[in-house]
Amino acid sequence: MAEYRIDELARAAGSTVRNIRAYQDRGLLRPPRLRGRIGIYDDAHLARLRLIGRLLRRGYTLAIIKELLTAWETGRDVGDVLGVEQVFTEPWSDGVPGTVTLEELVRTLLPGRGGEAPEVARVVRRSVELGLIEPDGDRFRVPSPRLLHAGAELVAAGIPLDAVLDAAGRIRDDCDVIAGRFVDLVQEQVVRRHADVCAGATGDAADLARRVRPLVKMVVDPFVARAVQTRVQALLDEQRRTGGDAPEH
Repeated sequence: MAEYRIDELARAAGSTVRNIRAYQDRGLLRPPRLRGRIGIYDDAHLARLRLIGRLLRRGYTLAIIKELLTAWETGRDVGDVLGVEQVFTEPWSDGVPGTVTLEELVRTLLPGRGGEAPEVARVVRRSVELGLIEPDGDRFRVPSPRLLHAGAELVAAGIPLDAVLDAAGRIRDDCDVIAGRFVDLVQEQVVRRHADVCAGATGDAADLARRVRPLVKMVVDPFVARAVQTRVQALLDEQRRTGGDAPEH
């Protein structure tokens, strides 16, 4: 079995001496064997470091990695530890992503106009910024075809594309605030419980997380519908009072 000093181990694993010491402090990596005052590491340390690196690149936190390693070493079901992580990293929408070519995108958002090159470039850039499309080689990935379809329907109804994109940006920002409310709730009530693995909270946290997911849509949809209804009614009332002229904003 090969032997490494800490700097040699760091180079072999593609890590740093600082990271190795941090992993040891967190209990992710067992201490080296001492030879006098020099720490000697072996291939088992190297394999563990490479595993930690792979898990980090997949997006796992050090806390989750420690739980996975502990579960594996003690014979627990790793699936239980992954429960919460899987629940939260799965897509939160049942929409199936699609793809479009540049020509299809132009026909969708600039129907009947074709569009000059500068205008097309501007529309593409803005759509990418809003997350409506993502460059994917010579095509574009569409995370939510329903959103793109909704925009196309508004344009077809006579609303200028720039106004649609501006509204989409404001709605996205509003939804980010709403998402923050739920994330704060999850952080307080789920993630902190999940950290208490010794108390057996992992399974409970995963179950709570699964319950939270559908509640997002169940809560947001009625609030949005009620808000839109209230706004529309207020607009109609104002038009009646002003003789049909829409209020200025």
